[in-house]
Amino acid sequence: MPIIGIFSNLYTAFLTFLGQVAMLAGETILSIFCGRIRPKLVIQQIAEIGFRSQLVVIVTGAFTGAVFTAQAYFQFATLNMETAVGPVVAISMFRELGPVLAGLMVAGRVGAAMSAEIGTMRVTQQIDALRALAVNPVDYLVVPRAMAMFISMPFLVVECVGCGILASYYVGVNVLNISGVYFLANTQKFADSSDIIMALVKGFFFAGVIVFISCREGLNAKDGAVGVGRATTSTVVNCSLAILIVNFFLTMALNVLFPAGQ
Repeated sequence: MPIIGIFSNLYTAFLTFLGQVAMLAGETILSIFCGRIRPKLVIQQIAEIGFRSQLVVIVTGAFTGAVFTAQAYFQFATLNMETAVGPVVAISMFRELGPVLAGLMVAGRVGAAMSAEIGTMRVTQQIDALRALAVNPVDYLVVPRAMAMFISMPFLVVECVGCGILASYYVGVNVLNISGVYFLANTQKFADSSDIIMALVKGFFFAGVIVFISCREGLNAKDGAVGVGRATTSTVVNCSLAILIVNFFLTMALNVLFPAGQ
């Protein structure tokens, strides 16, 4: 029964992983409300996570909106529904593409950096030194990153969505010759505040996924430089998979709370 043993080990490892992430999330949230906040570290992390991630998020959103507009136009043109391209792209960017793509880009850029930085501190015993100085590693390392991520991620999602819609308008009106008036009118008609709320809520949840998985991998790194590299790779893979999985459940729940076009 070696196959059963393999599945049993995978199941145990998965539950252990979820438990560690949940415990870290709970300890971090408790520290945010009850522990010491270090504003300087939070501002530094906002600059690292939010400000320096803008370029990759903007480029991703813009070209996603542009290519989605082109594909939608080529399909809708056969049905004489060219003016429907605007609302379709806008709603898709708000509800799905913007938050997910921003989350994946931030996970690849920031999540890997978090894991590598904390993992290096772990294998070089700097975290043990913090404990020896009576400094809680979660308060000092995780809380500033978590606060910065929760603050920055919704703004990055908004930038990704906004640049995607702007690129969609430019490609649709100036390249594909869609009427700009109808493009804007239909977009305003079918995209409303519920779409914006959905994008922000997803961005907030994805922020938690990225920061807690990244910090968990870093805090559990071992075996020197090899372990740090392994933790960084695991961070990107696990964050990406978690974002896609969490996105499905958020989509099912939020579409019940905020139906499209309501």
